Amino acid sequence: MQETASTAVDTLTSSYSDRWEGLEGIEQSSGFVQFMASNDLIFVVLGVSLIIWFVLLFYLIKVDRNVSKLEELIKDSSDEA
Repeated sequence: MQETASTAVDTLTSSYSDRWEGLEGIEQSSGFVQFMASNDLIFVVLGVSLIIWFVLLFYLIKVDRNVSKLEELIKDSSDEA
């Protein structure tokens, strides 16, 4: 038997349907879980990833300032000697 492209199975529609199976019994869950489920989950993922990126950026800026202070301290001590 030959199978043509028109008889291919549509796996994306069945895999990514509108109904998310993780929402079953959401009424009994906490308010936080209900809030997360009420929004589109892609926005929740985007929000969490943005928070992580901003924390990393803040940490890098803080470390850079500390390293700059140490470099100035080393430079000043080497100029005095």
